[in-house]
Amino acid sequence: MRSLERLLRPKSIAVIGGGFWCRNVVRECRRSGFDGPLWPVHPTRQEIDGVPAFSSLGELPGIPDAVFVGVNRHAAVELIGELSRRGAGGAVCFASGFREATAELADGGDLQAALVEAAGDMPFLGPNCYGFINALDGAALWPDQHGLVAAERGVALITQSSNIAINLTMQQRALPIAYVVTAGNQAQTGLSEIGEALLQDDRVTAIGLHVEGIDDLRRFETFARKAKTAGKPVVALKVGRSEQAQGATVSHTASLAGSAAGASALFRRLGIAEVRSLPVLLETLKLAHVTGGLPDGRIASMSCSGGEASLIADTATGLNVTFPPLGKDQKAALSEALGPKVALANPLDYHTYIWNDIDAMGRTFAAMMMGDVSLGVVILDIPREDRCNADDWYKVIGAIEYAARTSGKRMTVLSSLAETMPEVFAAELMTKGIVPLCGMEEAVAAIGALAAVSGPLPEGDILLPAALTGVATLSEHEAKDQLKAFQVPVPDSLSVLGGEDAAHAAERIGFPVVLKGTGIAHKSDAGAVALDLNSPDDVLTAAARMPVTTLLVEKMVTGTIAELLVGVVLDPAHGYVLTLGAGGVLTELLKDTVSLTVPASAEEIETALKSLKIGPMLTGYRGGLACDMQAVVRAVLSVQSYVASAAVEEVEINPLLCGKDFAIAADALIRCGAVNDG
Repeated sequence: MRSLERLLRPKSIAVIGGGFWCRNVVRECRRSGFDGPLWPVHPTRQEIDGVPAFSSLGELPGIPDAVFVGVNRHAAVELIGELSRRGAGGAVCFASGFREATAELADGGDLQAALVEAAGDMPFLGPNCYGFINALDGAALWPDQHGLVAAERGVALITQSSNIAINLTMQQRALPIAYVVTAGNQAQTGLSEIGEALLQDDRVTAIGLHVEGIDDLRRFETFARKAKTAGKPVVALKVGRSEQAQGATVSHTASLAGSAAGASALFRRLGIAEVRSLPVLLETLKLAHVTGGLPDGRIASMSCSGGEASLIADTATGLNVTFPPLGKDQKAALSEALGPKVALANPLDYHTYIWNDIDAMGRTFAAMMMGDVSLGVVILDIPREDRCNADDWYKVIGAIEYAARTSGKRMTVLSSLAETMPEVFAAELMTKGIVPLCGMEEAVAAIGALAAVSGPLPEGDILLPAALTGVATLSEHEAKDQLKAFQVPVPDSLSVLGGEDAAHAAERIGFPVVLKGTGIAHKSDAGAVALDLNSPDDVLTAAARMPVTTLLVEKMVTGTIAELLVGVVLDPAHGYVLTLGAGGVLTELLKDTVSLTVPASAEEIETALKSLKIGPMLTGYRGGLACDMQAVVRAVLSVQSYVASAAVEEVEINPLLCGKDFAIAADALIRCGAVNDG
């Protein structure tokens, strides 16, 4: 494993090039307070932004720890090679025109390969990236403006987008940022390796990722496990769609479990909090920085407005955030502090009777924190100080501190609008260990995201995706034979040609039977399924109506309580994705699915099944019969076993018929090929 220590925490910095961007790097290093040697390199200039320059690398008085290479792409390859031979600690390759530009430049891919070869064991970031800012040590190999200030500890941000990195540095939410690192093309050093290096800095409290594509799935898994062990939450915003993951549209599974579902399943498995926007990314990181993570989403909400109490309750719907009801002791303490006129509930509207009475406010907040909650939320919007007086609002901090001190639990101040949380006020709250959350939707989403990944990570590695060639779709009969060999229950069946053979086959199997046309996707839509046939004549009539003559005769399964979809799709970016959901004709209508990474444990599978909208049908809806949940779970585990042993692109069982003592695959589709070892 390459060490990024010298690159990310340099004692000396060289800047190669003389253009606008390189001048900015020199300027930003000086502005950030970097106190080590700073060596501009240019063949003709005497100085760069007031700092004496050297004409070549050979003239430098020492070997630089970190180098910003700000020259054209061909020269960059040569210089990276020279830096590697001289033993430099690492480099930033600013130039573009490599693999990201292969559509425009035919040599882009080859030049990137040459860059990686030239670097050898010396780590470098990029190409096509801005570099990094280390606000802890004042190192800024950064060719543009940024909004960071010196920090003693804080979160680290890693992104493939340099422009998004700049934008994130401009936040005014009082989030302390220790590092911003851009990965560019990830030609050699990717998100995972950067993340592992930043975890080693004790001053880093959490890591935020803006992800376009994961560099190395196994390495990413290792990084996530190390972060969990270190107690440093990871928060990710994933963008982009994988065409490969959605390329196979033959089945429902492929359309339901594309790249987005695969990414979400991967993040859940690895304990990474997934968010959907940059503001939520920042708020979640702020919460993680102060709390180190939340055990759950049980909160106490306090505001002096019924409108705010209702709003936060509505906003939390479906976001893994709950408001535990008040207990007897809480109500007694609240009544003593608030008097008889206030309706007691969580969320609490404490009205304005105690406004400006800091003692009563403190007792109110402390009473709310007596319950089974993990986080206290005080909704407080600061008036704009250019037009109003906010002194009375600032006094509330004392009451919040009292509640935090007496309860031993974390407290937050939540502004319903981002604009009503002044940065100076937010920064003061941070110094007191109180989390300033900006914006109702962002704040609640942040709490839910962090709480959703509180548990331990599952044991065992994820199943890595394979590169396949010669992928073909098996017939239903062939698919069921393969699954049956792995103990997936299937109905007795015979593959035949024409109606006469089908009628004879039905008599051998025993009525009632199902007749299917083979070689057809979505058979029900094509009129290629006939159910509950009870005689040879029924079979002959049904066969005559089939759109094909190749038929499958199958024993009819009776006593079905629920129908499920069970599918696995190879997602090249995120591994094998297991999708469980409502099956049969309800699949497209309900879109009731949940996705997991393979392999999922029996416990994870059962929990996922019960989380479905049709979950109550599996466990006995309104006193009805329950399905044999253990049989259902065994069938899913058997599908996973098959996937782990075969060169599979996709498996789908739809429906898996579930009854009180069975789980049987009534229809199956498999797309498989051979592993491409090249």
